[in-house]
Amino acid sequence: MFLTSIHLRQFRNYAEQSVAFSAPKTILVGENAQGKSNLLEAVELISVMKSHRTSRDRDLVQDGHAQGQITATIDHGPPEATAAMGVRMTLRASGRRTTVLNGETLRRQLDLLGTLNTVQFSSLDLELVRGGPAHRRDWLNGLLVQLEPLYAHLLQQYGKVLRQRNALLRKADKDESGLPIQDLSASLAVWDAQLAALGTRLIRRRARALERLTPLAQQWHEQISGSREALRICYRPSVAREQPEQWDSPELLQASFLEKIKQRAIAEQVNGTSLVGPHRDEVDFLIDETPARQYGSQGQQRTLVLSLKLAELTLIDEVIGQPPLLLLDDVLAELDLNRQNQLLDAIQTRFQTLITTTHLSAFDAQWLKSSQILTVEAGKIIMP
Repeated sequence: MFLTSIHLRQFRNYAEQSVAFSAPKTILVGENAQGKSNLLEAVELISVMKSHRTSRDRDLVQDGHAQGQITATIDHGPPEATAAMGVRMTLRASGRRTTVLNGETLRRQLDLLGTLNTVQFSSLDLELVRGGPAHRRDWLNGLLVQLEPLYAHLLQQYGKVLRQRNALLRKADKDESGLPIQDLSASLAVWDAQLAALGTRLIRRRARALERLTPLAQQWHEQISGSREALRICYRPSVAREQPEQWDSPELLQASFLEKIKQRAIAEQVNGTSLVGPHRDEVDFLIDETPARQYGSQGQQRTLVLSLKLAELTLIDEVIGQPPLLLLDDVLAELDLNRQNQLLDAIQTRFQTLITTTHLSAFDAQWLKSSQILTVEAGKIIMP
């Protein structure tokens, strides 16, 4: 798939801007705070329907305006051999967004998934290793919604059940439910069953995705580290940390889920929140059997993140059958020369790539010659 054009109107610091992409690699060059990352954010929104920088649409609309708009054209090319697809997303400072795909307004925003697959890599991604478990869960969820759009619906349903169950637990903690203890237990049991059923489906999909991603990441990590270090990725579901064989059996996993809920029942009622489920899962990254989060050097952590991102590119390409678009947000400055070369060599012309940078010195002459170079100044993109 290839993003052929994008048009921004009242989006972030862009009043009105159109860009036509004419090469597999586009370099956006300019000083900080000029709008380079904003353009990548717009691409991210039409890909996965959310921004990693904010959860509020009003932050995306240009100050002083009621709404902003992103319009894009995407060419899927062979084997589909279909006409280019058009996407228009209208963001509102107050109210819900609307999305139009090929002239039809989508009733469900989730139906946009798969139109444009992307892999984003920025300096913030180092938190994938350094940060808490929520960073790793978000990363894994983001990968899965592109590999399997149904996962986004399951995740949404799980979130609804989790919120309902937590609301009941909070009432029980404050003794505000107004229900006799046996009725409260019965009400919780209904939510327990739904949480376990949906959670089991999420866990099994996460396990399968990591099973496919891990060997790819290990290959990249071995190549970048010069075969000096070994990477291991371990998925740690909160319901079956010591029994990974259960992941292949939905019945065993669901039974383990419900048993774990029983074990934590008192703690959940005391804390007023659900302590068991995919929202509590962890992913461990080990370098030579040592936890990368606590003991990995900065260089090791960067190698690990780069390996994961390159593995994501490869896996999405394999599963979807279309190379995803790669978004590199000022990331070259975070990598040493060896890692820069590994990344740029891996990209070549296979993946359409949008790169932001403050200078062009990181690119060799051949890269610059084969790239479209755009200058960004104060919310305006200057075409060559």
